[in-house]
Amino acid sequence: MKMKTLLAGSAMLALLAGCAAGPTGDRAAGPEVDEGTEVAYQGTLPCRNCAGIDLNVRMLGDEQSSLDERTFNLRASYREHPQEPPDENYEGNWEVLEGTEDDPQATVYELTPDGDGQVYYFLRIDDDTLELIDPQRRRFQNSEALQLERI
Repeated sequence: MKMKTLLAGSAMLALLAGCAAGPTGDRAAGPEVDEGTEVAYQGTLPCRNCAGIDLNVRMLGDEQSSLDERTFNLRASYREHPQEPPDENYEGNWEVLEGTEDDPQATVYELTPDGDGQVYYFLRIDDDTLELIDPQRRRFQNSEALQLERI
């Protein structure tokens, strides 16, 4: 389990550092979408070696939907990266987890891609904001820079 956590944490750090060259408020309610509709979030994450990582996340289904009906698409695009890596695209299913280290009532979305790829964890800040957090459900120090806004 420690090795899996270490690998997941390393993968997330690689994404945040921009070194990857390829695929690698009110917290009570979740995304307010009906089956067959989607909710989308976007933002630009910091990147050590580029001008930023544009992240777009689309989630289909709602918290009461079956796991098969809760799907997502995530696209990461690197801005002005010297190695010009291709966009990373992931699809899979999302689950709802409860609690973080600081807030046991917090809502966390776990996005698990089909096949290979890292698992993403997003803290639901409010109806319009998700924040990328680590696999142990802890917020990063630069948490505001890791937020996605609903579009």
